[in-house]
Amino acid sequence: MGIDDLVNKGKELFEHNKDKVGEALGSDEAESITDKLLDGAADLAKKVLPDEHDAKIDEIRDNVDKSIGKE
Repeated sequence: MGIDDLVNKGKELFEHNKDKVGEALGSDEAESITDKLLDGAADLAKKVLPDEHDAKIDEIRDNVDKSIGKE
């Protein structure tokens, strides 16, 4: 099975289960996981970049959270 076959199979599975996927992504558990990932990425960025960028990092983190989370 080639990569194209795997991609197509993944698309097919998603199409047949997109309601369940949507419910899972909107769950409290998914929200908790995405919050932890976003917090970790923001903390890393704050350590690497100068402090003057902290507010922008927080703004970006919050905007991404609104796009992928339920809160």
